Amino acid sequence: MKLAYTKFLLPLLFLFFSPVLAEWSEEGAKSQDLVRKLEMLEERIRQLEGELAELKAEKAGREGGKEEAQPPQSVAGTEEEQDQELPMAEVLPTDEGVIAYESSEVRMPYSGYMEFHFNKPESQPGIADFHRFVLLYGHQFTDRIRFWGELELEHAFVEGAERSGELELEQAYLDFAVKPWLNFRAGVLLAPVGLINERHEPPTFNGVERPFVDTFIIPTTWFDPGVGIHGDLGKGFVYRAYVMSPLNASFISAEEGLAEAPQKAFESVSENPGFTGRLEYHGLPGLLLGTSFWTSQAGFETPGINPRVDIFEFDGRLDMGRFGFRGQFAHVNISDTARLNSRLQLTTGVNPNIAEQMRGFYLEGAAQVLPSFWRQELVFFHRYENFNTQHKMAEGFLPLGEFDRDAFVTGFTFFPDPDVALKFDYTVLRNESRFIKARNVLNFGIGWWF
Repeated sequence: MKLAYTKFLLPLLFLFFSPVLAEWSEEGAKSQDLVRKLEMLEERIRQLEGELAELKAEKAGREGGKEEAQPPQSVAGTEEEQDQELPMAEVLPTDEGVIAYESSEVRMPYSGYMEFHFNKPESQPGIADFHRFVLLYGHQFTDRIRFWGELELEHAFVEGAERSGELELEQAYLDFAVKPWLNFRAGVLLAPVGLINERHEPPTFNGVERPFVDTFIIPTTWFDPGVGIHGDLGKGFVYRAYVMSPLNASFISAEEGLAEAPQKAFESVSENPGFTGRLEYHGLPGLLLGTSFWTSQAGFETPGINPRVDIFEFDGRLDMGRFGFRGQFAHVNISDTARLNSRLQLTTGVNPNIAEQMRGFYLEGAAQVLPSFWRQELVFFHRYENFNTQHKMAEGFLPLGEFDRDAFVTGFTFFPDPDVALKFDYTVLRNESRFIKARNVLNFGIGWWF
């Protein structure tokens, strides 16, 4: 009889709620009332699903108890319930069949971000590019062991050794939780250097392209194999400290600075590992202050010449209501560059003009201009950058003015949704060369994450 009753349950439910639905349509209820009533409907649906599950369990028991009733799963749970990490059921084969039991293993959600760019340099044709397609996956094995990975496809197309896109494993590491102030991490890691490298999703920064300082002075995105520790020291202080594969001095240049120097976890030579760390302060609302360093020898492809690369950086962000400010300063020291330049010129035929010192900094201000009661946001911003990849040269080498550059980036970011950013900016580039003119660039981009 109970099973027969369930056949009429949903029609009765519809008849029961039809006056409510009619009332909504007649009165044109406000959105908050609609959400509340939908939640009531969802709660009732979950109750009915539970009753159906109980009826199925009773039926299974009458048929011999061969099936174990499964817990009801709501198809219309609240957002909070959907984000919960649900324990897995481990299955073990035995002589008597298969036994399932609940474990502490947890399926973690997947995530990702994407970027589409249109760049129009001055006096050159515009270029449309699906710049990045990134998927992130996580898994929790126990309460103390977690995995996180990030797979990125750049420029939409990859083919052999030809010039095309890149497929990169930017993160793939295990976290071992011990104490809030001491946890272990190992795998492919992002170097904790700078404001952008660890958090480079498009809705988190203004401008279509990442800042020049976070491209040429700090090689974002910078990742390599490593191990280390991280934790929360209390009173607003958190830290990360890793040992990672070193940079490759053979790929440092005057034009691109350190941009191509990371080994990117491709059979990374680690005979002389790099040491890096970051300390951040989050103790006041709206304020983030950070400082980081890197040091490693980098001459594993230049026998007899093993220059050291040292990076020091500090940065800050301040959000004050509808206004936001951020800034960063980064300084690079490279030893033995005179011999390094001579060796690379002999082996490649081109003098890379690597400097003893590189330096870059930027300051940015932004303002939200739409009324606060709007769901959308429109942010206008302006950023000034100076980045000099030949700040100081070795004795006998002269700096070239074209590599002492300034950038004035002005534009806006429109957020139709907090996770979707439509970006526009115009970048005015200047350098100190009397012969080579830097080209201004018009940029448009769409970025989103989930």
